[in-house]
Amino acid sequence: MSTLKKRFIAGAVCPACSAMDTIQMWDVDGTPNRECVACGFGDTLDAQGNSIPRELPTRVNKSAAKPANPKVQAVQFFPNPKLKKPSE
Repeated sequence: MSTLKKRFIAGAVCPACSAMDTIQMWDVDGTPNRECVACGFGDTLDAQGNSIPRELPTRVNKSAAKPANPKVQAVQFFPNPKLKKPSE
């Protein structure tokens, strides 16, 4: 089993936190990756060295929201004197 060689890039600035000399790079199957050790920012680079953006979350690619539980009800711990109960 081969180990993954990560190397620090001298003078590189993190695009997320702007910290200098905290970027480490490594290759996975010929694809360069980078990660900031200060803030945890990480991304993948293309052949020209440009960042490959992640897909933006939209209503089309988000998972559907879970329906509300019908057994859950709101509870008022302290009665508000300004709220009046409907007369029956």
